[in-house]
Amino acid sequence: MQPPLPETLLSSFKRYQNHNILPTGVVHPFENAASESSVLVQDLIKATTSLSTALNAYSSTPWSNPKLVSLLRQNASIAHTLHLSDKSGQQFITALRERSGVTYGESIPVDPVVVPEWCISRLEYWGASVGMETFKDDRREGDVIAIVLGGKVVVVDIDFAFDRENPLKPIIKVLNVKTSYAIASNGSSHNDPRSISLDTCLAESIQNFCIEVQRDENVRSPLEAARLGKNVLEQLKYLVVLDALAQSGGIKWFVDIHELGHVLEEFARSEAKSVASSLSVAQAPLDIFLLRSHSLPLPYTVSPSVSFLTYLTPQAYLSLLREGPSKAVDDHASHLDISLPHLRSNLTNGTKGATIATLLIKTILEGPIPPRSMTIPGLTERPTFHLGSNRPTAEHAFPRSTGDVSGLHVWMLDFTQGGKYPGIVMSQSRMREIELIVNPLSGMEGNMLSFRTGSWVDLLLNPGTPESSETYTSVYTSPTGLHPPLHLRLTAPEEPGFLLQQVPVQNMREVWGTLEVVREQCWLNGVLSGRDWSFDKLESGLGDGVMTEVKEEELQAILTGTYPTHRIPVNVSLPGSSDDPIFGEGDLDSMSMSVPRRPKITMTFPERPPMSGLVEITVTFDESKPRGVAVEVRGAMGADIKLDVLEEISRRGGTLGLCGRVWIK
Repeated sequence: MQPPLPETLLSSFKRYQNHNILPTGVVHPFENAASESSVLVQDLIKATTSLSTALNAYSSTPWSNPKLVSLLRQNASIAHTLHLSDKSGQQFITALRERSGVTYGESIPVDPVVVPEWCISRLEYWGASVGMETFKDDRREGDVIAIVLGGKVVVVDIDFAFDRENPLKPIIKVLNVKTSYAIASNGSSHNDPRSISLDTCLAESIQNFCIEVQRDENVRSPLEAARLGKNVLEQLKYLVVLDALAQSGGIKWFVDIHELGHVLEEFARSEAKSVASSLSVAQAPLDIFLLRSHSLPLPYTVSPSVSFLTYLTPQAYLSLLREGPSKAVDDHASHLDISLPHLRSNLTNGTKGATIATLLIKTILEGPIPPRSMTIPGLTERPTFHLGSNRPTAEHAFPRSTGDVSGLHVWMLDFTQGGKYPGIVMSQSRMREIELIVNPLSGMEGNMLSFRTGSWVDLLLNPGTPESSETYTSVYTSPTGLHPPLHLRLTAPEEPGFLLQQVPVQNMREVWGTLEVVREQCWLNGVLSGRDWSFDKLESGLGDGVMTEVKEEELQAILTGTYPTHRIPVNVSLPGSSDDPIFGEGDLDSMSMSVPRRPKITMTFPERPPMSGLVEITVTFDESKPRGVAVEVRGAMGADIKLDVLEEISRRGGTLGLCGRVWIK
């Protein structure tokens, strides 16, 4: 291999001129590239210092020999040309490798006879590519082939069964997957360190790939096969990360998540019972469960770790409810109206409107080290545990690396599912609240997330463009025609927004607290994203500038208050917490988080003629209410309003249509 070229004054800064290297967006601690951006800034500072030192050395050198100066210029020109050529080739290769969304799919053999053997070869290739030893044992009785993927500690045995009833199209399927561990590294032992859930997760991932590639040629999708294969590869890659940590720290890196998953599932069942009991139903509705209790733990669903279902939009919940079985089919889902197997299968394939957080180990080669976890009474009151259940695992600390493994290993709560999604739109105040949960002492360092223009609503409703608007408009039409169209006018709050991608955590208290804040933001995002919004414009049909003749009957109707209403103007506002003392400059006493700051949406519209005045409806996220939301109506004198009915409508996704319901009363 050719040694790298020595650095010159020009080449030392050449890589920083590439627009793909320097971050183009807002950099904050809770994004995927936070550590890389920090390292890049440090390298830039070092390069600047080296350049300054070199220029000072050259400035003190006497340049009296013209021939020497000419030779130095020639040498600099040649070296610079070589660097340009080398960097151009590297950038070209990097651009080809890092193209997003470009894949050519799996090269599935055309002959169905060789597809089963090809599936096994792909699994062997994936195991070898992540650094695992692969062994193939085809000497067993019958049509059974065993593949062994071995690391330093973890060993994965995979049994494949062949069905050769049709010799022209044999079928292969996963018969069994079993993980085992070598427990001689640190002398620790466990009664049953094997995780059945992990085995099932690996088996289903491999089986899904085999099913897709063995479909008929006119039905199967090479792109879907590539996606399923990448999923298997990512799972094996994560096992290798844990394997390297277990080599020096023991199998606690595998067993801890396995045992934690059982405790979390039991905790979720207890909260589901409380929700079902408060509603006097046998099974707790999943959407209400997510609003009132903590996130639903789903171990080994997205990856070989614990995932948390944090929020479901009303549309996503109703879709899962209608497509799923009528009754829960397993003990884990006996207190939820959607069975966990049905939920897991949909979340694995990707469900629009579902917010999932996954607890993962990530390797940071360089960058800032997250501070030690701490709890300051009166400052970090998250999580709340409103349902009165005990706090199991609240202070459960995750394993920490001993430093023998290269790089810094940090537990991350990932909201992008491995980079598949951009993240969650968060307001500045809630980002700041998450920061105080994972690092309470950061409150004395000032508000570091305040340098951004625009509103978080712009990032939610108008993503991908730098444009911002003070107001957004939308038209809500009643599906049954009960009331005139609602012309919604949303005033964007003067609070910047950010994309939350990952949060470093060290124990379950930080996980629960972070997910509570994210759940509240997702509720706001879900309500606003349920409508199609546009920039504040005059809607067509409201006036075209042409004078029309007004009849005497219409004038009398206006004077008497009997003129029919063609539209109902509604002003929508989001009372935020950006003015809360916790997010401003204040002492430690003023930063107490003991008072809940629940998100809310306020809608104001005129009374129905002939009444005069305004009606104000406030919908608040409130986990203490039976449906997770609280509705308050001010005005509407003489109207027969049932708040529980309005809360049910809001739960079903009709929050922005409540004004019409109240208006017709």
